[in-house]
Amino acid sequence: MSLHLLFDLGAVLLLALGLKGLSRIRSARGANGLAALALALAVVGLLLEQGLAGWTWMLAGLLVGGAAGALLAYRVPMTAMPEAVALFNGCGGMSSLLVALGAAALPSAAGDGLVLVSLLASVLVGAITFSGSLVAMAKLQGALETPAWMLKPLRHWLNGALLLATVAASVLVLRQGLAGAEALSLGSWLALAAVTGLSLLLGIGLTLPIGGADMPVVISLLNSYSGVAAAAAGFVVGSQLLIVAGAMVGAAGLILTQVMCTAMNRSLTSVLFGGALGVTAAGGAAAEGDAASYSRITSCSPEECALALEGAERVVFVPGYGLAVAQAQHSLKELARLLETHGIDVSYAIHPVAGRMPGHMNVLLAEADVPYEQLVEMEAINPDFPRTDVVIVLGANDVVNPQAKSDPSSPLYGMPVLEVDQARSVFVVKRSLGAGYAGIANGLFELPHTSMVFGDAKAVLQQLTAELRSLGVGQRREAAASAR
Repeated sequence: MSLHLLFDLGAVLLLALGLKGLSRIRSARGANGLAALALALAVVGLLLEQGLAGWTWMLAGLLVGGAAGALLAYRVPMTAMPEAVALFNGCGGMSSLLVALGAAALPSAAGDGLVLVSLLASVLVGAITFSGSLVAMAKLQGALETPAWMLKPLRHWLNGALLLATVAASVLVLRQGLAGAEALSLGSWLALAAVTGLSLLLGIGLTLPIGGADMPVVISLLNSYSGVAAAAAGFVVGSQLLIVAGAMVGAAGLILTQVMCTAMNRSLTSVLFGGALGVTAAGGAAAEGDAASYSRITSCSPEECALALEGAERVVFVPGYGLAVAQAQHSLKELARLLETHGIDVSYAIHPVAGRMPGHMNVLLAEADVPYEQLVEMEAINPDFPRTDVVIVLGANDVVNPQAKSDPSSPLYGMPVLEVDQARSVFVVKRSLGAGYAGIANGLFELPHTSMVFGDAKAVLQQLTAELRSLGVGQRREAAASAR
């Protein structure tokens, strides 16, 4: 066994351990380190196998890429994390695309059917991943909206035509590449360029109509695409690590995509071809969830909410995207700690599609060092809501809408939601009565035991903490803990 294969085997084992460690918040940071070490081992093994020719270019790429990664890690706020994940998916797709195009220039690319098929797969999926991820990032940032014509059946004909043209160009590459020449001909390169360009357009066409509540599904699916592209590139260059790592990422992304679809009661087909949830051709569905849609709204001040918290025995927080926008996770942790010192049981209800990417709320709360044991998934916490004294919803909307259970005409009907309406008292912290991604009014807001606390989530949480301290909540225990 060559030294290169030994390094690849060690890298694969470390990568598998790293992926396993990502299943828990507490081990995720160390797991990322293992995955980084795995990739470093693979690079070292490749350099030992093929020498250090062109090491200056490698060093330059390492410095530029490392500096960009470090800058992103320190500068990207938690609210922009979904966009960053979409960009990373796109970078993975582009990397596989460039590797495949570079390998196409080697003499070994011509005449080998497996290499050519893998090369075309890497180019096709990598290009779709890259352009689709850029579209997803732009839509998440609000810089791009779905054109009205993309919400009509015309888009299916357009995407179908692009797919047929891509397949035709791929067949042309295969026919000419298997013709026995020592290298790809000019015609093969032109056909390969056509495959690349058409695939980039196809990625745009497939992703542009999707948005709104379906965005977590899109991000996890693009993550799967990037893994498939990497695995295909591994066959092209003969890298066991790329094949194994790409296959694991692709499979994990597909599983996560299915979990997201189940959590939204949506099929993958409806997400990809049915248009965005809650979006109409006129683009006006979101207007349904404004103040005019409600007639029985009860609002209260943070002081009234604090009084309810003071007398509670069990409190559940429901984090949503509004919490991320306000960057209020640390203020939430401070309030929860104060309640706990008063002997109040505190937990956090996590919906699989809360936020704008898979696991968004888990990552957000982990940043504030919220104990992982207090994060309770939807299936586990729903039976506990009838025994909960106070629920505080922080910027979540569609994932707590009771119409998903009771209104067959609602676009959310059948989607599993957090059953916060079963709690004794519900306080919803929002800036306004604006709708969520589904673009519909929320029946929770009009329930007799629901009160709206309007304002920025961070400011409201800080006011609640200050009010509870003024009421003496937790002060004795805090003083005793400080004395010890």
